[in-house]
Amino acid sequence: MIRICKDGKKKYKSLGVSLNPIYWDFKKGKPKAKCPNKTAIEKLISAKKKEFTDEIVKLKSECKEFTTNTLVEIISNPVKPKTVNDVFLAQIQRLSAEKRRGYMLSTQQVYNSLIKYNKHLNIYFSEIDVTWLRKYETWLKKQKLSENTIGIRFRTLRAIYNIAMEQNLIKPEQYPFKSYKVSKLHKETAKRAITKEEINKVMTFNTSNEYSILAIGLFSFSYLMGGINFVDMAYLTKENILDDRLIYSRRKTKKLIKLPLQNKAIELVNKYHNPNNPYLFPILSQFHKTEIQQANRVHKVITKINQHLKEIGKELNIPIDLTTYVARHSFATVLKRSGVSTSIICESLGHSSEKVTQIYLDSFDNIQIDEAMKNLL
Repeated sequence: MIRICKDGKKKYKSLGVSLNPIYWDFKKGKPKAKCPNKTAIEKLISAKKKEFTDEIVKLKSECKEFTTNTLVEIISNPVKPKTVNDVFLAQIQRLSAEKRRGYMLSTQQVYNSLIKYNKHLNIYFSEIDVTWLRKYETWLKKQKLSENTIGIRFRTLRAIYNIAMEQNLIKPEQYPFKSYKVSKLHKETAKRAITKEEINKVMTFNTSNEYSILAIGLFSFSYLMGGINFVDMAYLTKENILDDRLIYSRRKTKKLIKLPLQNKAIELVNKYHNPNNPYLFPILSQFHKTEIQQANRVHKVITKINQHLKEIGKELNIPIDLTTYVARHSFATVLKRSGVSTSIICESLGHSSEKVTQIYLDSFDNIQIDEAMKNLL
């Protein structure tokens, strides 16, 4: 047995070897000279003592408290250090379980990219240093990816690294993102908001095409109801309408949204809701039972809706490609220009922070800047 003493307490741990007492020197605590396999037993004792001593030094250097019991537990059941591969797969599985499909697919995409780059991810986080990150950035640029796409890759990788930090898989001083700034991988995106006048033109556009009419209806509902995004709109049911308010949880951030129903929005619900379909709009139906079926259907419909919106936008000479996302951005921008605070817009959009909302708000027009500059003197 090996004996561990700490704070006046003793703990014994068997070495898994036994021998006849006649071969043991009880005074010196070691096998006698004539003991069979003497050298092997001494090596075993020495190795086990070193294992305990090394762990004690490690715990003390990390300022971690331990007892004789916890020390024996650590040695008896050593935890295999997690690799980058382990943490990535665990995160993908967690996001899938939480039904955060969009974020899960984005993380899976980065995982696949890293596998392609490094051939495998059976590496420890300490290997991902600034040099490693720069080489990965160079490799991504050779793949002809846009600056913003590369930025998304690195933000996801940084999020995984932060999880590793929380799990004490890497020391804070080894964190490479202090020196390697992900923020540099951001290029200002093209404006995705249109004016109130242009919104009205879209909402009143005259067409006989049924899919174009549906596209205008969904675009209008999104704009009128807090910039609700297409996926959240697809899953709305009668249960989401209570006391003339639209109440739903964003599938992306899980934030609860409560908004007063606009009269035009109520008209659209009454127009499209089929009593035989649990959903408010003809995007999903009872036929789409599984998560995969629902995701595929939503993707198929939004693609077609956006095609029709782009055609409408061209006919109206709108300077940007019209999509359902333009309704969301325009809602935020129109409110901002009307003097509504960013915090209220953030709440309406269901964003995780005002920083995210700020991305939605396009820059002020030159005319507004020119007028503001007149106040300087």
